[in-house]
Amino acid sequence: MTLRVKFNLVLLVAFSLGLAGIAVVARSMLQDNAREEILHIAGIMMEGASAIRRYTVDEIRPLLAVQIKREFLPQTVPAYAATRNIRGLREKYPEYTYKEATLNPTNQASRATDWETTVVEYFRNTPAAKELVGTRQTAVGPSLYMARPIQIKDASCLVCHGRIDDAPKTMLERYGTSNGFGWKLNEIVGAQLVSVPMSIPLARAEKTFRTFMVAVAATMAGMLLILNLLLHFVVIRPVCRMSRIAHEVSMGKLDAPECVPRGRDEIASLAESFNRMRRSLVNAMQMLNE
Repeated sequence: MTLRVKFNLVLLVAFSLGLAGIAVVARSMLQDNAREEILHIAGIMMEGASAIRRYTVDEIRPLLAVQIKREFLPQTVPAYAATRNIRGLREKYPEYTYKEATLNPTNQASRATDWETTVVEYFRNTPAAKELVGTRQTAVGPSLYMARPIQIKDASCLVCHGRIDDAPKTMLERYGTSNGFGWKLNEIVGAQLVSVPMSIPLARAEKTFRTFMVAVAATMAGMLLILNLLLHFVVIRPVCRMSRIAHEVSMGKLDAPECVPRGRDEIASLAESFNRMRRSLVNAMQMLNE
């Protein structure tokens, strides 16, 4: 096995291990960054919905308090306002969803599904929890969801959702008396749920990963080529020249040219030592011939 082959085998093993290590670290970092991006988007949607809820309670509901006595207006309901506003976003990004899933809602469109009920029950069983993040499979692929509990902290909410007798007649005429009542103060009745698809950020992370790995592999291939050229001109060619001269001298060709040292490195020092040894050998053979 030649020196060049040994050198390249060692470099290939080292580069392969390095490439594998870089791949593991890079993929993990890019996937983590993609997840952080998804969480950031979900957080923005959640805060936007919460801001709409507060605006509805503080600004819209007082303005429509008189009209509610004649006709119940869902625009005064925070959940309705938040959902309707997010619906505008979904016209362009239909895979992004927001829902205020409730166990016993007035509007049946807000009734929690099986997996949403599991989230609500988690908050009911873990009162200290303020947020829950998880993933689930959907029709468009994996989706990350962010959930926050809906807790009755304002006694004014019980006017519409406490006792049936206390509820506005206009609301009863619109929604009936079957659902959405019996809520209690400080009770967790549902959860705000934001779902953001993971497929697009993960696909973008995968594309970036492939591009990065191709660039790293090309860089390593270039380094391997440069190191091979350096090995050839700095080590292999001078050593082969000294080997050829040594062979000629050993075969009795005493007028073989010397190996001209180039530079001041170890190979040049070896060439000088080789020339001194050659001259000594030539002198010794001449003395023997005389």
